[in-house]
Amino acid sequence: MISVVILGAGNVASHLYKAFQNSEDIDVKQWYNRNLKPLQSFQNDVLISDNISELKEADIYILAVSDDAVSELSSKLPFENRLVVHTSGSVSIHDIDKKHRRGVFYPLQSFSKSADIDFSEVPICLETLDKADYHLLKELATAISEHTKRVNSEQRASLHLAAVFVNNFTNQLYRIAQEITESTSTEFDLLKPLIKETAEKVQELSPYRAQTGPAKRNDKSTIKKHLKQLKNEEHKTIYKLLTKSIQNTHGR
Repeated sequence: MISVVILGAGNVASHLYKAFQNSEDIDVKQWYNRNLKPLQSFQNDVLISDNISELKEADIYILAVSDDAVSELSSKLPFENRLVVHTSGSVSIHDIDKKHRRGVFYPLQSFSKSADIDFSEVPICLETLDKADYHLLKELATAISEHTKRVNSEQRASLHLAAVFVNNFTNQLYRIAQEITESTSTEFDLLKPLIKETAEKVQELSPYRAQTGPAKRNDKSTIKKHLKQLKNEEHKTIYKLLTKSIQNTHGR
């Protein structure tokens, strides 16, 4: 059984804790956060602490904290030569203090506390400086996920950047679409089957082959009509930018 200590109480930490608790191969020895309030509801299930000097000994220490906090928190840990990993897509493995054995345990998913996650479907990207540490980290990952992948820092950074496009930027486009439908008292929910179909299509086809719409067809009449409909100048700018990008991709 692999013993872990979780540090942090945000969305990633909360979902990791639930996934670890559901695994018979993982023992969460302690959950640390500088503020105990977010952890109070778990105090009957796991040892919680806000005192960094009282951290228990474990096989792996997981820094599930904001990107900016990784370096400072790792330097404050009151021990050395133990495996310490962060969960960030963009932070370097070298941001962890060099007194530790360093690694990255990056779950490639969007986490919200109110939304349940099936961790068995979440890709977990792994990086270590030591071969033996990689095997231990992979054992931890495979205990909760069916999809693990060894990546280097450059690959992880590109995955994180790409994730911003497919998740954060796409969600903002959903928000714009909602504003457009609301402007005419139309139900945004009518678009949800289309959203689902679009996401499912790229499971089988490349994004290049899956592309449809007026920009790909170079349907100038429809594009002109859409631009006239848009009253928000920012939305109009986004429409023009994405239209041009699609046309450049497909040689229009």
